[in-house]
Amino acid sequence: MPCSPLFSTAPSKENYERIFIHRHSVDCLRVASATGGGTAYSRGTPPETWAVIHRMDRVRRNLVGDMHRAGVEFLAGTDTPNPYCFPGFSLHDELARLVEAGLSPMEALQTATLNPARYFDRLQDVGTVQPGKLADLVLLNANPLQDIHNTTNICAVVANGRFYDRAALDEFLRDAEHPVKPSREQK
Repeated sequence: MPCSPLFSTAPSKENYERIFIHRHSVDCLRVASATGGGTAYSRGTPPETWAVIHRMDRVRRNLVGDMHRAGVEFLAGTDTPNPYCFPGFSLHDELARLVEAGLSPMEALQTATLNPARYFDRLQDVGTVQPGKLADLVLLNANPLQDIHNTTNICAVVANGRFYDRAALDEFLRDAEHPVKPSREQK
């Protein structure tokens, strides 16, 4: 049965060094660290805490690699309730992290396509690009099998059978940047 690599264990003295935490939390902390820890999320974090976080991240990545080499299949999934974890964008990060852990780019892509279709017994409808299957897909300008980061080089998207070119996608992004205005009931 496939599993998601984004899980955590409860700390104890015996297994503290084997703990690993949700990747997105680590990524947020890494960004804060790289920018001098200036965000409220990281302000005042002592250096020894950063060392533990980085050590835990290495343990997690190694464990995912070990599980992969042992034949465990993975399902990509994002932890959108986590701070600074945005649906869609975080999936690109996760695919890259899976490759860092030892999956090939093809295997990483399959964690978000073929493996979930197989797990949910939906291979007849989704999971691969074939005539007669549902057409939800991302068209890229560059080959993700050569570099998994190419998943971010998006040309167009087909969602629910509707085609969105780069201009339409950019408009969606611009609209998402505008703050939400409170409704009359919220004022």
